[in-house]
Formats: sequence, C-alpha cells, structure tokens
Amino acid sequence: MDDLLADIRTRVLRHTGAPIFETAVPRVAIGRQHGPTPPQPGLYEPMHCFVLQGRKRVTIGDRTLHYDQASYFVASVDLPVTSCVIEASPERPYLVLALSIDPARLSALIPEAPAAPEPETPGFGVSPITRDLLEVWLRIVRLFETPEDIAALAPLAEQELLYRLLRGPQGGVLRQFARADSRLSRIRRAIGEIRADFDQPLRVEDLARRAGMSPASFHRHFKAVTALSPLRYQKTLRLQHARTLLIANEEAARAAYAVGYESASQFSREYARLFGIPPARDAARLRERGDAVA
Repeated sequence: MDDLLADIRTRVLRHTGAPIFETAVPRVAIGRQHGPTPPQPGLYEPMHCFVLQGRKRVTIGDRTLHYDQASYFVASVDLPVTSCVIEASPERPYLVLALSIDPARLSALIPEAPAAPEPETPGFGVSPITRDLLEVWLRIVRLFETPEDIAALAPLAEQELLYRLLRGPQGGVLRQFARADSRLSRIRRAIGEIRADFDQPLRVEDLARRAGMSPASFHRHFKAVTALSPLRYQKTLRLQHARTLLIANEEAARAAYAVGYESASQFSREYARLFGIPPARDAARLRERGDAVA
C-alpha cells in the first residue's frame, strides 16, 4: 500500500499550505501542520479521516487515541475533544484527509451493505487503513486536479468510501448512526439538545424521557457513546465556549455567566482543571501566542 499512500501524499501536498483547507470536493478537507502543536480543545462532528503522514493524539473523555500514518478515525456523534499533533516537521508535515459524514447518504447505503454486528461501542474509534479505502481516496484527490469532473464523479467516490467504511471494523457504529431508531441515534439527538442549550440547566431525566430510556440506561448509553457523562459533556462545551469568549477579551466572570455558570469561583476551578491554568492567564497566553481555539 506504500505506493498508494505516496501517490496520495504527493497530490495532497500540491493543494494545501494552510492548517485546514476545504477542497472543491464537497465535504472533503485537508489538514496540514508543519510541527507539533499544543493541546487544543475542539468539537469533532461526524466524520471519517485518515492520516497520510505524522501522528496526532486525541483525548475524548477518559480515552486517549492516536492516529498515525495509514490509520483512520471515525466519529459518529459530536464529540468535545482535546487534540495535538505530536509528530510533524517542515520536511514531513502532518497530513490528514477528512470527509464529513452525510447521514442521508450513509442511510441510503444501509440496504446495500451486508449486515454487521452492532455492539454497544463508543461512537468513535481508530482502525488500520485498507487498500480498498486508499484506492477510493486516490480517486477523490485526483479530482482536485480536474474540477470539471467533481460534480459527476465525487458523489460516486463518496458513495463507495461510505460503503467501504460500512464493511469495515466500524461498520456497526456507522449503521447505528444511520438508523433513526438506534440507541446511538437517540443519543445523537440528545447531544443536539445539549449543544443547542448548553448554557441552560441540564435535566438528565428530561433527556432520558425524550430518548425513550430510563435515566440510568440513558446515562450508561450516553457515556458508552461519548466517553463522557451528560453533565460532563455539557460542562466541556461550556468551558470550550467560555475560552473563545476570553480570547475575544471577555472578562472571566462575564464569560462564566454567559455560558451558564452561577459561580465565578466554580468556573475558575473547573476551567483550570480542564485547561491546566486559570482563565485569565490562559486567555492572555493564547492572545499573546496568536492561537485560535480549534
């Protein structure tokens, strides 16, 4: 597979110099970093990506994953993460290709893909890349050079890529993502509610009822999918959003209240626990360094 990887790398390097580059192919992006990066908080939406070069570490709840060369990652729900590139250089930059997963396109393939087990597993994971997936990705990156072919050929390549993922080790998770009646889909809808009202008090009992589960069952399934409890998921969203406000020169107390905290001291404690230093010091450091929240 080295020949395919080398070909894809060469083509990708021609088309991006930016850390994140949205390509002309719908839902396809390229990531590139020329050196290791500090841990950065962010939110992963449902996607598939694979590393062409370098290495990255991602922490989701109490789990830490590594993407390295020739491995791929799948996320089937929105996930608050902390990530950093740990292997990259100007001569061999970190390179990653990513596809945002379209639920409707994935659902349309379910009847065509052979059935696979759907165990209760996290809504994310890392697997080795396969030659079949690489061949599809090569066809996609070739389209960067012939934009007139994108409208006709990109949907076919995307369909095959999703099909290959359904046939792979994470096919069970993707099937649950695509099925509206699955436990994972019910958790995904609850996540959408939390994201929409992250600054409001969270009533797990109400989320459980709307998901058609008991509170205990909902809590267990939510943590199985996201590696976070519902309350910790909301807290992480709040703190990440507060960080963006602080970088934009908002005062710590005002940022705390804006994201739903009633106690500025509690906010400061929890902020320091997540990001390693108190809010004001962290914001000053990031502004001085010119960082943006990923």
